[in-house]
Amino acid sequence: MNVLEKVKKLQKERGWSTYKLAYEAGLTQSTLSNMFARGTCPTVDTLEKICDAFGISLSEFFEEDEKKMHVSKEELELLNKYRALNDKEKDAVTSMINALFKK
Repeated sequence: MNVLEKVKKLQKERGWSTYKLAYEAGLTQSTLSNMFARGTCPTVDTLEKICDAFGISLSEFFEEDEKKMHVSKEELELLNKYRALNDKEKDAVTSMINALFKK
């Protein structure tokens, strides 16, 4: 899969239009539209912005393992906050989440 196909795949997975991707990446819609229309690979800077919008690193973008789960910015933020908790706090959060799913 080439770079543009991968970008389109990630857009489709998230239900994002070119406008939404441009907005989230801080790029102009014309930049992305031209890139897709001409079939040109984005610059490294542009690809970094696209990856940031998708909440993935460049290395994750180029991984071949399709089974790898992609984490949104919100999920990553929660994970980072969870990792900052002490063991007792982590147990409390886990208990609360488990209780929510027992409803």
